[in-house]
Amino acid sequence: MVKASIPGTASLSTGEIWLINLDPTVGSEIQKTRPCVVISPPEMLRHLRTVLVAPMTTGSRPAGFRIPVSFNGKEGLILLDQLRTVDRQRLVHKMGTLPDEARLHTLRTLQAMFEPA
Repeated sequence: MVKASIPGTASLSTGEIWLINLDPTVGSEIQKTRPCVVISPPEMLRHLRTVLVAPMTTGSRPAGFRIPVSFNGKEGLILLDQLRTVDRQRLVHKMGTLPDEARLHTLRTLQAMFEPA
């Protein structure tokens, strides 16, 4: 895992789980302060003050674009259909890192989601 940071901001890595304040939201956007997986690749993390994240939840329905995950003793989903770009100011604190298998499943699913049909 490659560590990357912009001077004066949190050091981040792809696959880390951070508690992130997602409010305010509009309409059907996922809300609250909740765990999110850092999706941004290292190149983006080195150069941008924003971070691409996928929220996690324990209260949603499974789907092919939602990755099952066990974290902090809870079963839940990574919601790839709710990708968000957030400013680093929204990051509250690091909670951990995705297990390698879940990280790879997440990245493979993202690739499949964005492949041309």
